[in-house]
Amino acid sequence: MRWQKRRAAFRAILAGATYVHPGSVFDPMSARIAEDIGFEVGMFAGSVASMAVLGAPDLIVLTLSEFADQAYRINRAGELPLLVDADHGYGNALNVARTVEELENAGVAALTIEDTDLPAPFRSGGKASLISVEEGAGKMRAAIAARRDAKMIIAGRTSAVTIAGVIEAITRIKAYEQAGVDAVFLTGVSSRAELDELSAAVSIPLFLANAKGELADRDYLSAKRVRVVLQGHMPIMAAMQATFDTLKALRDGTAPGDLTGVPDADFMKRITRAADYKAMSDDYLADI
Repeated sequence: MRWQKRRAAFRAILAGATYVHPGSVFDPMSARIAEDIGFEVGMFAGSVASMAVLGAPDLIVLTLSEFADQAYRINRAGELPLLVDADHGYGNALNVARTVEELENAGVAALTIEDTDLPAPFRSGGKASLISVEEGAGKMRAAIAARRDAKMIIAGRTSAVTIAGVIEAITRIKAYEQAGVDAVFLTGVSSRAELDELSAAVSIPLFLANAKGELADRDYLSAKRVRVVLQGHMPIMAAMQATFDTLKALRDGTAPGDLTGVPDADFMKRITRAADYKAMSDDYLADI
């Protein structure tokens, strides 16, 4: 199976001694750039998908099929192992099972399922809340049961540290570890004291949404079994700014030849894999 090699590579990271920063990607060419630069893992977030596919904010209006289709486009463009943020699994535990099936077939190496109550309930005022720990554990069990390739990584994600405190977060990650997840993704961790308690509560690898301040220490995080640390999703924002600046300059009368920040032809040939297509053309079309 073509996806197993990259899933094995991601599992090797989990089994390793330190962590990686995934490259935030949003389409095939951004994934190729991340791979060419040397990122070990790509990250396709739900918020990024909402922007890339719908041009919408992160309000859980994207559908599973739209998300899985874009993940597949990213995966088929290269060999970069891809971690995806599958939000709440697009519904209840049955929807989570369907989500795992679709994303596994789309080629993802790892996915996260979170226990936030999504989409935001009526009259919540946008304030985040959690589903029950029992429902969260049920979602994790459904995800594990739906997986067909045991190499694909399933991580339970929780924002409980921010929403309900460390003690509640510990209860949840223990339940998710017991349900069989391969790792837990923690958001909102801001101190060593918090991470010390959380890491001691489970024995599986940890993913962090960020590592700022006193957490920004590779030896310390590695010793706490942290294996993935996100760095935000600036690439798509930078791409939007560059697009705006270029279109604005053209609209304001700048000649195409005077534009700044436009890559040269060799760069575009490299990220579109022009040499591969030329080789195929030479092999298959030369005598036509």
